[in-house]
Amino acid sequence: MDGFWRKVVGGCADALEPSEAAAVAAALGQVVGGCVYPESVATAGGVVLALGRRDLEKVFVAAWPAGKTPVAVSAFSGSRRSLRVGDTALDVLEGPCSAVNAAALRKILPWTAPQAVAGRPSIGLGDRLGLATPGHVRAVRVTGYVPMLAQQSIREMTRTRRSAQEVLDDATWGVFQTGFRTGFGADADHLKTPDDIDRCAAAGFTFYTIDPGDHVDNAADTADAAALATKFAALPWAALETTAADTLRSFSTAKVDLPGDRTLTLDETVLHRAAAKYVRAVAHTAAMHRHLEARLGRGQFELEVSVDETETPTSPAEHFYVARELARLGVTWVSLAPRFIGRFEKGVDYIGDLESLEKTFVDHLAIAQACGGYKLSLHSGSDKFSVYKMAARHAGQHLHVKTAGTSYLEALRVLARCAPDLFREILTFARERYEADKASYHVSADLAKMAQPECPADADLPAVLDQFDSREALHVTFGSVLTWDDGQRFRGRLYEALRNHEEEYAEALRVHIGRHLEAFLRAKPGKGCACKA
Repeated sequence: MDGFWRKVVGGCADALEPSEAAAVAAALGQVVGGCVYPESVATAGGVVLALGRRDLEKVFVAAWPAGKTPVAVSAFSGSRRSLRVGDTALDVLEGPCSAVNAAALRKILPWTAPQAVAGRPSIGLGDRLGLATPGHVRAVRVTGYVPMLAQQSIREMTRTRRSAQEVLDDATWGVFQTGFRTGFGADADHLKTPDDIDRCAAAGFTFYTIDPGDHVDNAADTADAAALATKFAALPWAALETTAADTLRSFSTAKVDLPGDRTLTLDETVLHRAAAKYVRAVAHTAAMHRHLEARLGRGQFELEVSVDETETPTSPAEHFYVARELARLGVTWVSLAPRFIGRFEKGVDYIGDLESLEKTFVDHLAIAQACGGYKLSLHSGSDKFSVYKMAARHAGQHLHVKTAGTSYLEALRVLARCAPDLFREILTFARERYEADKASYHVSADLAKMAQPECPADADLPAVLDQFDSREALHVTFGSVLTWDDGQRFRGRLYEALRNHEEEYAEALRVHIGRHLEAFLRAKPGKGCACKA
């Protein structure tokens, strides 16, 4: 051990052998009066850094040879003391997992900060509780997939009463705990306003999903040709920096080759429909993109465009229109989420005709590859196991699957196994809150078909999470569960149970998210096609 500390002083201990990390963790565990996660042990700038746990509390530890205080230590907050470990005199700082210490950690250990993900296969792994990162890391480690560990929509932040900073910091501490050094993303999801952007930019998010769904004219989907012509003529062309005539001229020769020796072109009525439906969404996205550039600088962020939470599907022609118009307005993006046909409801498998979905999916993929090579993004993508094999076969790593509430459902599964009385209370409460809480989600659970809290035996409670109606109701009532009575009713007991069963939760996520990745890990990336636009 003394030899290890001499290496720290000399700045030669950046890479620790597993045996060294375990020995350091054991020694620092005695310092904090608990345990230290061996995978968290890291060195930088003459300091040994680690994450410990005392009872149910996580604690940050920094240690260095006594009398040789490194400059980096000044950025951390906590209490200091001197002690001996073996024959080595050390100075030790012990502090909370606070925003101040998370920010300092991201500077001294850059792998604990989010990074760009567009050039790598990726999966979105939202975490509504701030406890899921160790399990998510366990699922993706060595797969080559970069996870979006800090992924949260403004809607979810509001419902859980978590700030953007808390979401990012929780991911940082989870990455640090697990020693996950291959990179993760931070997705500020479903942003609708410049204020949404500013909140997430201040926290340090790197990926921004713009949701212009409020600006989509769903009525255009069924309007007749005359109504569409009227709508097209009345569009805000000045805001779009073009004219109706120029748009017609531009799209008159635009085409994309589709699979099966087919070609996509837009005749006048199709163009009128696409523009009437999406032009204001395009303008809003361009304005949000310009706000991001002004806030962060060109090239300092990644952008996703999402129109999935709308009433009507996005046709391939409409996708092509949106992509060309965004490009014309100078928007750069790395992924786009169309509104696919069928129903992508929260937390359950796909509802619809898989054969029809596949036919349109390959067309959307061809357009994405022809018009920039961006990824398709599958929102409400958790638990869509019937879709993954098809999507992986065609798209491979050109698809980004976004999950969120599935990690919360796995937390409830842990409760069902380890704290059955608490789970029954939450199930009863979900039945009471479902009708109110489902308002902003695409779900179709029937309360009459939900499991009755008093009926299943304790051993059968985990299976409640596999029943369609119960699963959806539990999925969308998360905000009420976490905040009811100002969090007094469930939040403390839920967190205590999960922290007491930290290993069970991490393992449950490894298995569940592993199922999501299985098809993609076996697939090869899809082939692109030439753009004729």
